Amino acid sequence: MHELANWIFENLNYWTVTLGMILESSIIPFPSELVVAPAAFKAAAGELNVFLIVIFATLGADIGAIINYVASYYLGRPIVYAFANSKIGHLCLLNEEKVKKSEDYFNKHGVAATLTGRLIPVIRQLISVPAGLSKMNFFVFLGYTTLGAGIWNCILAALGWYLHSVVSWEELQGVLKMYDSEMKIIIFSILAVVILFFVIKKRMGKK
Repeated sequence: MHELANWIFENLNYWTVTLGMILESSIIPFPSELVVAPAAFKAAAGELNVFLIVIFATLGADIGAIINYVASYYLGRPIVYAFANSKIGHLCLLNEEKVKKSEDYFNKHGVAATLTGRLIPVIRQLISVPAGLSKMNFFVFLGYTTLGAGIWNCILAALGWYLHSVVSWEELQGVLKMYDSEMKIIIFSILAVVILFFVIKKRMGKK
């Protein structure tokens, strides 16, 4: 997987961005920050279009999420948990605890979890699994997933665009790791705003 990540990093275009985000959004562990941010870095240099990067990255995230959703929808909970505990599941960095964590998050926050969950590490890759297990309406699932993935990709694209003015291409991978804590602050700030929006909307609906 490390070799694949390096290959995508060195061969960034709209199709490799899509491929990387399909992998990142499915059960296969793949660092999205090494796809969208570097692609946006190249866009700032005039090699790609940053808006198309966000579009293709979001498309890839949707495809990966749909794969998880459909598999969970038709296979059911026993097979999903059995896979998470298998050797192949462990190679994908899966285990029963991670799947249960994503399912608990979904059960606690409802269908909106497919949006907010896209902004939380670990949960982000797996939130489509409980959506499928619960037989969530596909089009509602896809809408929330697209919005959540779009927000995440915009954050990464903005970071990559900014870094073009302060670091070289050779320094980029190392710098992206340095910005990990700042990224989490931004993500959780946006997450708080989104959750607040749904809380206010729910209370207004009751009134």
